[in-house]
Amino acid sequence: MNDKSVQEPSDIDIVQRVNDGDTEAFGLLVDRYGDAVGRIVARHVPSESVEEVTHDVFVSIYRSLPTFGARSPFGRWISSIAVRGCHDFWRKHYRKREVSLSSLTEDHQGWLDVLLADDSREVFERQAAQREAREVLEYALDRLSADDRMIVTLVHLDGLSVRETADLLGWSSVRVKVRAHRSRQRMKKMIMELVEERRKTSDEGTS
Repeated sequence: MNDKSVQEPSDIDIVQRVNDGDTEAFGLLVDRYGDAVGRIVARHVPSESVEEVTHDVFVSIYRSLPTFGARSPFGRWISSIAVRGCHDFWRKHYRKREVSLSSLTEDHQGWLDVLLADDSREVFERQAAQREAREVLEYALDRLSADDRMIVTLVHLDGLSVRETADLLGWSSVRVKVRAHRSRQRMKKMIMELVEERRKTSDEGTS
C-alpha cells in the first residue's frame, strides 16, 4: 500500500539532526525557508545585494542552530536573523548618495509632512506606493543611520508593531519607540532643509 501522507520532519527534528552532525540536513531548512528569507532581504537591501545577504543570513542561521532553544517558533527565529542580517548590511555599507536638489520640490515636502504626521499604516502604504513619493522616501532613508533606516522600514513600511520590531532586532520596546519617533523627525528635517536649500539656489539664480 502506498502511503501518500508521509510525514515530513519537523523543524526541530531537522535542527537536531544538523546539530548531531548531519550537515546535509541543513539543506531541508534552506528549501523550507529560502523564499521567506529572500523576501525579507529583498524588502530591506538593494536588489543587487539580495543574493549575497541571503547567503550570509543562512550562514548565520547554520552557525546559530546550536543556540536555538525552541522558546519561539523556528520561522520567527529565522526571520529575526534575516532582519539582523539586513541591519548588519546597512551598518557595513552605510553611505550617503548624491541627491539632485532640482528633483525635490515643495510638493515633496508637503507629502512628507503629511506622511510623517500620520500614524496610520494605510496612509503610509498608500503614499509610499506612488513612484514620486517612493523616490523622495528613498532620498530620506539613504540619509539615516543604519539603525534608523531599519526602524523606519520595519515599523512604517513593513507595518510591524513596536513589540514585533523589538523582538526581531533584539531591542527593548522603549528603544524602538524612541528611535521610530526620532527617525521620522530626522527624515522630515532632511527634506525641509533640502527644499530650503533648493529655494535659496533658485532665488540666487534669478537675482
